Amino acid sequence: MAMDQDKLDKIVRDSLQTQKKREQGYREQALKMYPHICGRCGREFNRANLTELTVHHRDHDHDNNPADGSNWELLCLYCHDNEHQRQLEAQQGYSSTNGKKSNTATHNPFADLKALLDKNNKA
Repeated sequence: MAMDQDKLDKIVRDSLQTQKKREQGYREQALKMYPHICGRCGREFNRANLTELTVHHRDHDHDNNPADGSNWELLCLYCHDNEHQRQLEAQQGYSSTNGKKSNTATHNPFADLKALLDKNNKA
């Protein structure tokens, strides 16, 4: 059992090292190529907070790294997370126009929030 765990640990470790090398290659290129500004919200980055600026692959293929950087855009952590969330929702059938999935029950957990807040403010 310990032998299997050691093999698994080595596979995970090797995979993480390979991913890190690949990311550093295109990240460094993109940071040299583009201004240190989020392509969505316009937030500017400097040496102190540059780690919060990510490289987003427009086609979502991390192996597609053309030398001209045409598949990359720099996004802050928040905009990058939002972009990937939008992609996941699109894959699940949510519409980008109304945010609703067709033929499913809808639940609004905040439907009575205003009434609850008003009630708490009166107390």
